Amino acid sequence: MSQNRDAPAYQEYAATILAQLPFRTMSLQDRGLLYTMRLECWVNVRLPHSHNDLAKVLGLSVAEVADSLAAVMPFFEVVGGFIISPELESYRAHLVERKSKQSQGGKRGSAITNGKRKRPAKALVDVASSTPSSTSRVSRQGKGKSLVQPSKAKTSQNQPSERGIVPDPFIAEYESAENCSPEAYAKASKGG
Repeated sequence: MSQNRDAPAYQEYAATILAQLPFRTMSLQDRGLLYTMRLECWVNVRLPHSHNDLAKVLGLSVAEVADSLAAVMPFFEVVGGFIISPELESYRAHLVERKSKQSQGGKRGSAITNGKRKRPAKALVDVASSTPSSTSRVSRQGKGKSLVQPSKAKTSQNQPSERGIVPDPFIAEYESAENCSPEAYAKASKGG
């Protein structure tokens, strides 16, 4: 039902239909006409009351419609020269009301969410100060500003500091070999 489209289907309980005496006393042809008319009423809301026009819409002969129409009419009403299904119209109205309530609920929820976003900075500070420090959260203040502060702690003892580096001959040889060409490396490794 998204994008303002009509509901594609209606819900029907078999027990509700089977419990009705008019349905139970119908012939198979009558039941077929009943369901064909119900489907048409769901899609097109109404059907013409004239036997000739109804037969054309349903793709049946006038005789077939005339033979079964009396048995089917307890499930329908004639309003303004058209046949409608009161049960389906009631269900359609229920779906429209439910969709409207969902839309209103969504708008209320959106307004609450957006209202929380538009609170002034003072209100945020008041909220932050009223909660325990272990659970308080401060929102980001402006674009591009990080709340993470650079650490002023000492560097790890495992990481060498710049001033206390002791030259290692192995590392110096490794770095010079890494930076030279393959020919120079081959010449140096041969001792010459």
